[in-house]
Amino acid sequence: MVTVDTTPLFCAGSSSAPRALIVVQEAFGVNDHIREVCERFATQGYYVVAPLLFHRSGSPEVAYDDFAEAMTHLGQLQAADIEHDLRSATAFLAQAGYTPAMTGIVGYCMGGTVAFFASTLGIVGAAAPYYGSGLEVGRFGFPGQISMAPTITCPVLAFYGDLDTGIPIEQVEELRLALDATSFATEVVRYPDAHHGFHCDGRPDKFNEADARDAYQRTLTFFADHLETR
Repeated sequence: MVTVDTTPLFCAGSSSAPRALIVVQEAFGVNDHIREVCERFATQGYYVVAPLLFHRSGSPEVAYDDFAEAMTHLGQLQAADIEHDLRSATAFLAQAGYTPAMTGIVGYCMGGTVAFFASTLGIVGAAAPYYGSGLEVGRFGFPGQISMAPTITCPVLAFYGDLDTGIPIEQVEELRLALDATSFATEVVRYPDAHHGFHCDGRPDKFNEADARDAYQRTLTFFADHLETR
């Protein structure tokens, strides 16, 4: 763990890896699952950092069934603070020699929302948001992702489950059209049998092994295709 300009960062892998990656947490903090995700990407040749976005409220690791506590910490997040943490992460990676073109971002749940926002800032070379809500009406003070789509500055690969009751399929398709209209390589992937959180094996009621494996492989290919190396 390192701290950069007040932002704690969990780190995995070697700072001499060919590419860098920012992993953005779910609503439950940088917990065992997110740390495992970081380690998994590190074995694939990434220097990985995960900012602890809940550090202003104690950096808790919230139980998956404690939605009340998760909502308490989510409710304290603001767009400016999230951007600060993202820029702290990229500043740390820049010191290690990684340019934005060498740096990707992947996020899950609320982290998907954050990863999509990061794709508009010019600080990463590719973004892979997983089931980030706020497509039409934004979260944390961000605009909705559909309205943000024309401002992306890098390729985007986004994943959604058709059984996700919080993200309407109609809005996913609106986002697809908005992304298609940009000049960047973009793709929206829908899984018919997937719920919100389908990538998280710590949530057996949501986890979809086949779709999680497919999304992970697509993500690795996407970053390999669109990120530069040292």
